[in-house]
Amino acid sequence: MTSLWHRMQKTLSWLLLLGGLAILLCLGTGSLTAEPAVAAIAQLEESPGQMLYQSRQTLQDRDGKTWQAIAFKRFRNGNTGFYLRLVGFPGIVAIDRFQPLTLTTSLEQVFTATDVSEQFLSDSPTVANVGQYDLQPILPQLKPEIPLKLSLRTASGSTVTLNVPPLAVQEWHTVAVRSSR
Repeated sequence: MTSLWHRMQKTLSWLLLLGGLAILLCLGTGSLTAEPAVAAIAQLEESPGQMLYQSRQTLQDRDGKTWQAIAFKRFRNGNTGFYLRLVGFPGIVAIDRFQPLTLTTSLEQVFTATDVSEQFLSDSPTVANVGQYDLQPILPQLKPEIPLKLSLRTASGSTVTLNVPPLAVQEWHTVAVRSSR
């Protein structure tokens, strides 16, 4: 009886070992890993000759407040630009539009983006919770695989910090290389 019990234990041990190896093999080949997320990039024809490509992410600040980050490229009469619009919750935050947006990589590289809200929000000057920034000169320096931290000043003098995951930066690069067709 003890030899039968000993053989069963040995057989179970081998099965567990083989099962563990099979799982490791599957993980090693990637068959159990999740597929990468597909970028949700919208394309809109705003009017004849005017195309808009955009990527939207929901970000949270350190206080847990939700923000919309909308990176977009607009083709209008042969002109293009690449912008980031940050939208906080109305009545909760007022963005200081006289201050640039600061972008800091996880490698401590620091970039600043000019606030261009007045160019786009001039017909709605009371929209204090929206800021728009020119990312065209900065984007080529941002590596898609490196996370970012966005810092913007509020009208009350405080700083809002938003963490941007690498997937969002990858989407921004994808939007930026879109053509007008």
